[in-house]
Order: sequence, then structure tokens, then C-alpha cells
Amino acid sequence: MTIEPLVIEFEVGVPPAQAFETWTRRCATWWPPSHTVSRAPAAITFEPRAGGPIVERASDGTEHRWGTVLDWEPPVRLRYLWHLFFEESEATEVAVTFTPREAGTAVRLEQTGWERLGDVGPPRRDRTRQVWAAITARFTAAC
Repeated sequence: MTIEPLVIEFEVGVPPAQAFETWTRRCATWWPPSHTVSRAPAAITFEPRAGGPIVERASDGTEHRWGTVLDWEPPVRLRYLWHLFFEESEATEVAVTFTPREAGTAVRLEQTGWERLGDVGPPRRDRTRQVWAAITARFTAAC
């Protein structure tokens, strides 16, 4: 079974380097507390290298691994395995590109790998589309 990728595209009014930095280093400015384990988006870190973990480090020292960086290409592209709130075996792949535009940056998020989830893939993809739409609106406002 092949499931179409989830694609979200939008523009922000800042250069690609600033958009990339906001996505990877300034999560606290746009990531919703309701979508963290600790309710603290400032606890989210991307280790800036291929193979680097994406983790949430709670104030009590607890670590929650969200994924693994696959490609780290600032300020153009970021790709990672993603399993926030799910087991690592249920990871999907997220690729985010930052393309310069006259008025800022075109951002494209593509999430794939839904077929690995079997029958739960299509409904999870549909729910995730709604969540990303809300989260990327917050990202746009933070830029």
C-alpha cells in the first residue's frame, strides 16, 4: 500500500537562514506546549548534524527522544525521522526545505513513511495534516 506524502507549503517574511534557525533553534517561540511531554517547548533541541537526536529535555532531567536528524543542510534543508508521542518503530520521515523568495522564504514540509504504519497510516496522516497546519501557522507568526 502506498500512501501519498503529507505536504504543507507556506511562506514566511524572513530569509532562509532565519527561518531555518527558528525551526531548529527557537522552537520555544512557535512549538505549542500541548505538543510536548513536559509542556515546555524550550526543552526541544535538534543536535545539528546527521545522526543527531531531536530530544525534549524536561526540567527534571528526563529526556524524551522525538527523532533523529538525517540531513542537516542549513539554511536550505532539514530531514529527520519523527516519532513524537509514538514508538521509534512508528517513525515517519519529515523533510523541510527553505527556498529564498523575494519577500522571504518558501517553506515546504513533506512527511512520508505512512505505509510503514499499516492500517493506521492513513488516519494518522489525516490527523497529522491538521496538526501541522496549526503548528506551521504558529511558526509563520514567530518568524
